[in-house]
Amino acid sequence: MTDDPRPQGFDTLAIHAGAEPDPATGARQVPIYQSTAFQFRDAAHAARLFGLQEVGYIYSRLTNPTVSALQARVAALEGGAGAVCCSSGHAAQIMALFPLMGPGLNIVASSRLYGGTVTQFSQTIRRFGWSCRFVDLDDHDAVRAAIDDDTRAIFCESISNPGGYVTDIPAIAGIADEAGIPLIVDNTLATPFLCRPLEQGATLVVHSLTKYLTGNGTVMGGAVIDSGRFDWSASGKFPSLSDPEPAYHGLRFHETFGAAAFTFHSIAIGLRDLGMTLNPQAAHYVLMGIETLGLRMERHVANAQRVAEWLEADPRVAEVTYAGLQGSPWHERVQRLYPKGAGALFTIRLKGGYDACVAAIEKLQMISHVANLGDARTLAIHPASTTHSQLTEAQQIAAGAGPDLVRLSIGIENPEDIIADLDRALG
Repeated sequence: MTDDPRPQGFDTLAIHAGAEPDPATGARQVPIYQSTAFQFRDAAHAARLFGLQEVGYIYSRLTNPTVSALQARVAALEGGAGAVCCSSGHAAQIMALFPLMGPGLNIVASSRLYGGTVTQFSQTIRRFGWSCRFVDLDDHDAVRAAIDDDTRAIFCESISNPGGYVTDIPAIAGIADEAGIPLIVDNTLATPFLCRPLEQGATLVVHSLTKYLTGNGTVMGGAVIDSGRFDWSASGKFPSLSDPEPAYHGLRFHETFGAAAFTFHSIAIGLRDLGMTLNPQAAHYVLMGIETLGLRMERHVANAQRVAEWLEADPRVAEVTYAGLQGSPWHERVQRLYPKGAGALFTIRLKGGYDACVAAIEKLQMISHVANLGDARTLAIHPASTTHSQLTEAQQIAAGAGPDLVRLSIGIENPEDIIADLDRALG
């Protein structure tokens, strides 16, 4: 991008990282390379690409120039060594675990996770022979006790969905380091604008590109970003990365690719065999969305703070979980680890319980009742009857999604209009 040796700022990277003028046409925006396959120069060139001896484009299930530009951009924003993009945030979670896991192995995960992730980890991954142990990550002794010789990762969200709980990433990263396993952080709600987990000790970061990174509710996508710092060969626990790979004539990914081992494996094995590919048009939309990420996040956070303070003072509301509030148990943690703000997602507990939540949802006018978050629009949902409905009531409460809660994703509209719609809905 430039010969300037200075580190570039966040907003500059959000616009320029991974992008150069198109060499064929001079197009300044990254083109949509809507092509299934790419022409080889000759037979030797094709052989080198298929043998992982040269980086290039073969087939868009594996690599595509538009998607590659997005991968470079999200890696730059997170401070990672490399990234792989895929078809959804849920796909990104499986992609992150795939090189690490095998039958009989387990992960330790935060008990405060999105309901769909709880279902994926408690039910779906069992079909692969994997298992998950859910733990309150604020109980560090319990986290250590849950780790055994078959544990291959710790998983958490930087800011949790739906309650807005804020994770002490350095503390959990320290526990992961003690055990010789990676920490995987879902950074969807914080985005790299508010938190860079790799700088706080995480090994891998996952994103739902669907949310704030795109920012307008148009795209499904996911990403996995690798720090490039984990020694995959040290313990013998990660043979997919350290041992000979039969499909590539005994190539050892970590020995061959070093800091890029995880990223190369995720493309050459993960995308090849799982097929969780991000299409180039979606990648283009995400690239455009990221250009304004810093500006949008500032407004999201400012609006969330104002709306949360108004709700906290309202007698119809029993509790507001926003960590930016002075009375939040995580307020000090936000100041220390997330100094730009606590995000824009939180829950409110209504004094009228389940029925009051349903009634409020149905009275909303400007605020959208949808199963999404991180949109420019303010969104609301009742998790207990929707996103977390597969869980028992005890699991819902543990996940911060009890029956008397409404989840709010605060958008970038005028805050007075958000407050007016909530005031009307609360009756």
